[in-house]
Amino acid sequence: MKFGYVALMSGKKKNRKALMLGVGLDSDGHKRLTTGENFALVGGTQETHEVMTEKTIKINEKLKARGKQLETVSREEFDDIAHEVGLKKFEPKRK
Repeated sequence: MKFGYVALMSGKKKNRKALMLGVGLDSDGHKRLTTGENFALVGGTQETHEVMTEKTIKINEKLKARGKQLETVSREEFDDIAHEVGLKKFEPKRK
């Protein structure tokens, strides 16, 4: 099971929009797409797609519990929340 998440933000601070993008990197031949208010999940096997959906829902629940929205959390706070739900930050190797 392989997937990655990215939190994308655009716009000035007042009108900032954010979106979590989850991409399943494995496949079983089916095309899957799940969208919500602040997320889009694409690809993956059924199992991978279900895990991405579960993690995204948990992130949104944690944001709500903190009284925040995706647009209002810092990158560090998002990373902390993602870690709390079991996601690991990918650090590319530098040469």
